[in-house]
Amino acid sequence: DDTAVIAEIKKASPSKGVMRADFRAVEIAADYAAHGATCLSVLTDAEFFQGCPAYLREARAACDLPVLRKDFLVDVYQVYEARAMGADAVLLIVAALTLAQMQEMEAVAQSLGMAVLVESHDAAELDIALRLNTPLIGINNRNLRTFEVSLETTLGQLARIPSDRIVITESGILGPQDVARMRAAGVRSFLVGEAFMRMPSPGEELARLFA
Repeated sequence: DDTAVIAEIKKASPSKGVMRADFRAVEIAADYAAHGATCLSVLTDAEFFQGCPAYLREARAACDLPVLRKDFLVDVYQVYEARAMGADAVLLIVAALTLAQMQEMEAVAQSLGMAVLVESHDAAELDIALRLNTPLIGINNRNLRTFEVSLETTLGQLARIPSDRIVITESGILGPQDVARMRAAGVRSFLVGEAFMRMPSPGEELARLFA
């Protein structure tokens, strides 16, 4: 199976509040690794997600999977900071940055041996995302202004994405039917957090969702 799952470690979110009161990043990372995750995504943003750099360091120490720093990066300094934390990849959000900023941050990340996941939401943002060098194109199904989620966000933009890019669908993957719908459309890479975080064993839920 060529499905890739970026499994997210997050305590809370702006739309859902605290998802996991009993939050131990080390245990969650090990659980994900044991159940087939491809990569980890760790929230380091404190204000909106109750995250912190320590969670990323803990996840990095708990397993051998690559780790994405999930945060609202706005300055190239934060790319160096991510590398120092132990991150293997960084997230760049088109809605929060200019093209010039993203190009500079991408160049620094790549010089440090890090991957870049660029996240867009609509067609205009996707056009900007595709101007970067990274093959990793994340499409966030959640509208960051209204918090509404629609899987059509990803499905409706697939035709615009060149075959040499890797499409990662983000947000709104809550059940096996959502996974099946994406696979049927040719999407093989998923970033999932909420569906896992609410379960006693996030890793077991990963295995169930992607069986």
